[in-house]
Amino acid sequence: MTAQATGRETTFSGLPAVELALPQGDTLRVTLHGAQVLSWVSGGQERLYLSPQSTMDGQAAIRGGVPVCFPQFNQRGPHADSLPKHGFARNLPWQADAPELGAEHARLTLRLKGNAQTRAWWPQAFALALHIDLSPGALQLTLDVHNTDDQPLAFSGALHTYLAVPDVTQATLQGLGGLPEWDSLTDTHAPAADTIRFASEFDRVYEAGPQPMTLNDTLHISQSASWAHTVVWNPAQALCQGLADMPEDGWRHMLCVEAAQVFDPIHLPAGERWEGWQQLTVTTP
Repeated sequence: MTAQATGRETTFSGLPAVELALPQGDTLRVTLHGAQVLSWVSGGQERLYLSPQSTMDGQAAIRGGVPVCFPQFNQRGPHADSLPKHGFARNLPWQADAPELGAEHARLTLRLKGNAQTRAWWPQAFALALHIDLSPGALQLTLDVHNTDDQPLAFSGALHTYLAVPDVTQATLQGLGGLPEWDSLTDTHAPAADTIRFASEFDRVYEAGPQPMTLNDTLHISQSASWAHTVVWNPAQALCQGLADMPEDGWRHMLCVEAAQVFDPIHLPAGERWEGWQQLTVTTP
């Protein structure tokens, strides 16, 4: 009989979580707090960065993995003054469906609907679903936004992925060459370099391109065209020292490559849906 993927409810640092495992060895862990994927092991390696000093109190955002930013990116959005930074979705408990388990695939869907807590920040009625698809050597996260209100919905956001790297100062990111780049640290615009390197603090927004990006020749990163931007961020040493939930050298072992909507919000008519995904694929030598 063919072995099947497995899924089980568990806890991680006291938070309710779900773990998936494939017969081929790939594993994934996601907390219900924020619907945040915290670990993806493929090819025997951890592919995501999770700060060992992350706050795990079920209230604050967790530093690492893949935070879901909704309904705004950073403090940019139609309701920037009333919403928490990066929105509220990463700070709230989600509900998990029963996982769908096959021989080479596992899918877990987590859901968040508008409730009294979200309406304290934002009057909009909505329903979110995060679909997590795990297959050998690949992870895809799809955010599904359903406007369940009788009014239009406007939002921005991101899949704020923290990727694990041995040493970011030796890392290379390719695939954005020639695309429009905004450096938020210097407020300057330029075409992106063919190979991007990280010698100092880095915080740039790119117009999303049609081709996958490649990190360190070991990981392909692609995203749906429904996300208009790709954000690349590393805090470097000085900023990292001011982050209470990061170790002093944490910056060296992570690079955020995010599928995002930064500048112009997405407008969703009443009753309509929107989907945006990011896929990570381990490259074979």
